[in-house]
Amino acid sequence: PIAYRKQKEGNFDIVSGTRYKGNGGVYGWDLKRKLISRGANFITQVLLRPGASDLTGSFRLYRKEVLQKLMEKCVSKGYVFQMEMIVRARQLGYTIGEVPISFVDRVYGESKLGGNEIVSFLKGLLTLFATT
Repeated sequence: PIAYRKQKEGNFDIVSGTRYKGNGGVYGWDLKRKLISRGANFITQVLLRPGASDLTGSFRLYRKEVLQKLMEKCVSKGYVFQMEMIVRARQLGYTIGEVPISFVDRVYGESKLGGNEIVSFLKGLLTLFATT
């Protein structure tokens, strides 16, 4: 409801939940996981200047036509896909609003984030840097 209200009030094309602004946060992650997330967002901010604070999060609300257009443009797989969606949205001139969210780590199962995903993320980041 908050993201939808933010989208309507601000006339945003995308509303992204952010763990890193306002009263957002992360609960249940160890220091390593927090450093990976913060580091990925920092490097992305420096290289791509996307204008959104949380590119590795996946809580987003898209207008249908915007999502369709972005899906046509995006080529990434894995975690870098989340980042590419925002970078391409900015490139196409779409507006992005943010709402703070609190992310609580899963109780069951485990993260799929491993060494291969980190390498894929860095490759995708460099590809976006070179092509946008």
